This record gives sequence, structure tokens and C-alpha cells, in this order.
Amino acid sequence: MKDIKNLKLAYIGGGSKQWARIFMNDLALDEDMCGTIYLYDIDNEAAKLNKEIGNKIASHKDCKSKWKYEVSKTIDEALMGADFVIISILPGTFKEMHSDVHEPEKYGIYQPVGDTTGPGGVLRAMRTVPIYEYFAKKIKEICPESYVINFTNPMAICVKTLYDVFPEIKAFGCCHEVFNTQDFLCAVLKETLNIEVKRREIYTNVIGINHFTWIDKATYKDINIMSLLDEFLDRYYESGYSVKGDVDAYKTNPFAYSNRVKMDLYKRYGALGAAGDRHLVEFLNNNWYLKDKKKIEEWKFNLTSVDFRINRMEQRIKDTIELANGTKEIELKQSSEEAVDLMKAILGLSTMVSNVNLPNVGQIKDLPKGAIVETNALFTHNQIVPLYAGKLNDEAHNLVLRNLINQEGLYEAIKARDLNKIFNIFVNQPLCSTLTIKDAKELFKSMVFNTQKYLGDYYSIFSYYNQ
Repeated sequence: MKDIKNLKLAYIGGGSKQWARIFMNDLALDEDMCGTIYLYDIDNEAAKLNKEIGNKIASHKDCKSKWKYEVSKTIDEALMGADFVIISILPGTFKEMHSDVHEPEKYGIYQPVGDTTGPGGVLRAMRTVPIYEYFAKKIKEICPESYVINFTNPMAICVKTLYDVFPEIKAFGCCHEVFNTQDFLCAVLKETLNIEVKRREIYTNVIGINHFTWIDKATYKDINIMSLLDEFLDRYYESGYSVKGDVDAYKTNPFAYSNRVKMDLYKRYGALGAAGDRHLVEFLNNNWYLKDKKKIEEWKFNLTSVDFRINRMEQRIKDTIELANGTKEIELKQSSEEAVDLMKAILGLSTMVSNVNLPNVGQIKDLPKGAIVETNALFTHNQIVPLYAGKLNDEAHNLVLRNLINQEGLYEAIKARDLNKIFNIFVNQPLCSTLTIKDAKELFKSMVFNTQKYLGDYYSIFSYYNQ
């Protein structure tokens, strides 16, 4: 029986300027758990700053629990005796991410995100798998009974690596994209029946793969919310609809979208895409929604440039320093993330159902066993039980299947460190559907070259170039 007032958490990527801070706030505002968090990061100075911030949070007047923050110089020290392991890292730097996202634009391929699928997702996975192989080996060696929560993208590839290296690992991947679609369905209820509810009050059947999830059933009490979508789309299909109010926010906010893609997929396939439009479009043929900037504007979403992310990170670094030295006041705010609630359920403090990424043991029919899928799962004392989601209709199922086969093939090719096989998966990405083989090879080689600093230790890059 774990002592819930003396837990040990290991945070890999403990210098994080985003996810770590959200997690620290959520822990502080929960009164049931206490303990020590060991922050490990290859950027030790960033982890030290988060230690200062974390310990200031612990003494904040609104803090409901007592967590102590320590910095670990080695991953072994962080993992020793850990009850939970949290992982949120950036595989590479923004320089590599800039190539992932923007190099394909020279060939007419636009990626709003570029961290899961498409050309950018492939290159990011190539950097990530070797790192996660190392994490899995260390967890197996040092804290095999710990529960592991992953936030890093590409989510499915990360979770796949953990389970492939250490099949008995107790790991799952958390993603908030479905939450936004649940909010959208709550808006459907409000707009059609004038019933106002929160997303946790409705039940949705979540089915698919990370960032390409779908909802084919949604209910509130005895109301079938899916049956209300036709009426809702009659009103908002052309204009779009934002649950946050401003349907044109995408024009100035590179993370915003109008849900037009989501609604279009429902009209075409009879199931609702359950991720943000920016993610959904990357799993579909290049000309459908991303043909050019005019087409992107037509579907009312935006491209998130890496330059924007760099500027935002510079501001976060400034904020981090000010929070750590006390010149900026700490404000505790509860997020909509569910990691803390899921930890409590595992500890036996509650029972909860949430969408997470786990190996397919049959929760999705007619998808490969062992592949990482995203469905609802039941969290209860020392158990995570995937819930049966069934199968999407054939048309939507086939869209998921194509991407899942790519995902599985990509992992195996990276595991083998085989650049020829990786290229074959690269060119089969839906976003590469308009490329000639010649152009695809040029693009792949340039992206590998641009990010070779993080690939050279694992792949025979120069022998591949000299073929």
C-alpha cells in the first residue's frame, strides 16, 4: 500500500516550461496527495529553476498540499523508488523542429503542427525512439513497478517504444485533444436544446489513434448528442464554430481553429473527428485541407510557425526566471488536464474513466493487437483497464487503419535503424501524397541532413547518402 502522503514522483524533462508547470499547479491544488518530486533534465539549470518555483508554489497561500521539489543530477537518482514517472521532453531543439515543420513547405506540404505524423512526425519519431528506448531500460532496471505517464509527442510512438522495450511496463499516454471535442459536443447540446453541461457530464466513445481520434457515440443522460449534429451543422458548417467564442480567432491565434474540418469529416464519414482541426488534417491527403494557404483559410484554421514557438519560449524563459527569483508573483490555477486525477484513481482514492493511449488488446476491433490506440480506459486501484470501443464504420476505420499501419511500420523501421524502410513509410504519409518519388527522396534526405546532430549516433546517415 503506497503512502499517499509520502509519494515519490520522478519527472523526466523536469526543466519543462509548460507541462511541468501545469502539473505542479494541479498537484498543489489537490489536497489528497503529498510527497517529493525529483526533477531530472539534461538542462540541469532549467530543472533548478523549476525546483525554486515548485517550492515557492508549496508555500503559496492557496496551496492545498505539500510537495517538496528536488533536482536529480542523474536519471538513476530520479527514478530510484519512484511511485510515478512523468515524461515530457522536447526531442531535439527548435532548430530541428524548424526543419520538421518548414522544410516540407518547399515542396508544397504545409503542417499546422508537425509533431505526430507527416514528414515532420517521421523525423521527430526518428529522434525520439532511441531516447525512449533508454528511458524504458532505465525504468525496467530501477523502478519497474512505477506507473509511467507520457506527455511527449509523437505520443503513440513514445508509448509503443516503452512497451516494446519493457512489455510489463505500466505506462499510458495522456492527451487533451479529446477534451476540446467534448466541449464542442456540450456546445451542441446548448445550441440545439439549451441544455448547459460540463464535458465530464457527458459520455463519449473515443476510438482511434492519438491526434486522429474519433467519437461515434455521445450521450447526456438519455439524450443522443450525435443525433443533434445535423441540426447544429445546418447552422454552423459554413461559418464554423468556436467553443471559446470568437470563430475568427484563428486569424491571430495560431493555435485556434473553427471546427470546420471536424464538421466536414462528420458530414462525410458519420463520425466526429475528436482532435483539433490542426491535428486532424495532417492524417489526411495533402490536397483535402492543406493544398495551399488559400485552402487553409477556407477551412478556418492556422499554421503554427516554429518562429512563433521560439518567441513564446523566450517569454516563458523570462517568466521562469522571474518566478524563480520571486520578482513575478505565482498564481495557482487549476488546469483541465487529468493526470493528477488519474494518479489518484490508481492510488485507490477514486474511480475514473478517461481517454488514454495504450496497446490494443482488443478494445478496438480489427486493428492490430499491440498497436498503440486511444480509447477510454477505467482507472481504479492499481488497475488501468481499456474499455471496449468497438469499430468505426468502414470508411472512417480505413482512414485510421492506413495511418496506424504507417505508425507501426515506422516504429519497426526506426527500431531496425533502417533508413530505406523509414523512407518507404515517409513517402506513404498522406501529407506526401502529392510528391513524386524523386521529390520525396530529396525532401527526406534534406530533413535527415538538417537534423543529423540528433540522428548521427543511431543511423548510418552517410552510407545512406552514398547509395
